[in-house]
Amino acid sequence: MLTQKDVVVALAGFSAALCMVAMAETRPGIMHSAAFAWTAAPDKPTDVGSRRSYFKAPTATLNELEYHATTLKPGLASHPPHRHPNEELVIVKEGTVEALVNGKWERLGAGAVIFNASNELHALRNVGDTPATYHVINWQSPPPAATK
Repeated sequence: MLTQKDVVVALAGFSAALCMVAMAETRPGIMHSAAFAWTAAPDKPTDVGSRRSYFKAPTATLNELEYHATTLKPGLASHPPHRHPNEELVIVKEGTVEALVNGKWERLGAGAVIFNASNELHALRNVGDTPATYHVINWQSPPPAATK
């Protein structure tokens, strides 16, 4: 049997959930469903190859979601080994790369997927004879709720 307290707690929780949804839907600049052709982003030259930047925006559940594609010239690295708080996925489209994962270099080809965890040292370099292209998906989540 439901008590008056149960009903009040349930209504408070439901109200809080509705407020969160309303805030997410009305947050300015929030990214909604979209589709992007490969050619939708210009291929901009860089010192090590080129880059196509598609989006970098907050979503309903993330502080930021970013996607770009990088093409590295043979023998070059995107940047020195580094770390950052956001997490990212790297998906190799074409070419042969080496990825620094858990302190070891791993040789990978087309179709490989690399997960770079938050604040862990990582890097990527083209070890092939042809350009290497890969997709990068970065996200920044709100900090986890403190546990009691």
